[in-house]
Amino acid sequence: MVNVAQVKAVRAFNRFYTRRIGVLDRYLGSDFSLTEVRILYELAHRPHLTATDLVRELGLDAGYLSRILRRFTHEGWVERETAAHDGRQSLLKLTEAGYAAFAPLQQKSREEAAELLASLPAKERPKLLSAMDTLHQLLDPATKRERQVTLRGIQPGDMGWVVMQHGELYAREYGFTNAFEALVADIAAKFIRDFDPEWERGWIAEVDGERAGSVFCVRKSATVAKLRLLILVPEARGLGLGGKLVDECIAFARGKGYRKLVLWTNGHLLAARAIYQSRGFVLKETETTPTDYCPRHPLVNETWELKL
Repeated sequence: MVNVAQVKAVRAFNRFYTRRIGVLDRYLGSDFSLTEVRILYELAHRPHLTATDLVRELGLDAGYLSRILRRFTHEGWVERETAAHDGRQSLLKLTEAGYAAFAPLQQKSREEAAELLASLPAKERPKLLSAMDTLHQLLDPATKRERQVTLRGIQPGDMGWVVMQHGELYAREYGFTNAFEALVADIAAKFIRDFDPEWERGWIAEVDGERAGSVFCVRKSATVAKLRLLILVPEARGLGLGGKLVDECIAFARGKGYRKLVLWTNGHLLAARAIYQSRGFVLKETETTPTDYCPRHPLVNETWELKL
C-alpha cells in the first residue's frame, strides 16, 4: 500500500521538475502551453495522425483537443486531409507555417536540455540520464528501449578510467584497499609502456556512448597470451557485455596464432568465473594467500587457461 510519505515525495519531485524545466505556465517563455507544444511535436514527427490518435496517446480530453486544433487551423499551422484508406477519417498534418512555428520551440527545448546537462560535472551526467531512463521504464514499461552497446579500441584517457573503476568497484563490493588500485595501475602502466600493437589489444565497452567495461589481451610469450583487466560497471550488468568482451579477446588471440590464453582471477568473482567456464577455460591452479589489498579474508587466487 502506498503511504503518505511516498505520495508527498512524488508530488515534491513533480513541483521541482516542472519548475526546473520551465513549464509551469507558458512553455519555455513562449506563447504555447506544454500541451500545445506536445501536439505540435507529435504532428511534426508522426505524420497522418488523427484527432482520435492524439486523444488516446496523449491522454487528452477530446473537447480540449478540438479547441486547440481549431486555433492551430485558424493560424494556418494545421490542415486536414481525407485518409486514402478510409474516407471517413481526417488526417492531421502540419503546414509549412506549422513547421516554422514549431522549429524554434524544438530548438529552445534542445538548448534547455543542453543547459541542464552542462550545469552538472561530466561524471555526474550519466547518473542523471540513468535515473531518467529508470523512471521512464518503471512508469511505462512498454517504452523500454534497446540500449546501444559497442566495443571499441583503447583511446587516451581510457586506462585512467580502467584503474579508477577497479579501485572504486572492488573497494565498494569486496572491501579492497587502494593497494589493489595500485596493482591495477602498475598493470595498466606496463601495458601502455610496453604495448605491442601487432600482438596485443585492448577494448572498451560503451553503453549509450558511455564507458562501461574493458578487457585486454597481453602477450606473455610467442604462444601464450593473457586476458587482463576484465571489468564491467554495475549499471551495465545483464546486457551480456562481459561475455562479449571475453569473446573479443579470445577471437583476437586465436587470430594471432596464440596456442593458449591464460588469466588470473579470484575465487569470489563468481560472475567472471561463470563467463570463463562457459567459454571453455579450465581452472588449472589455486592458491590461498593473504594480501595487503583484501584485509577481510585471504584470497583464493586462481589461474585459468583456454587452449586455442
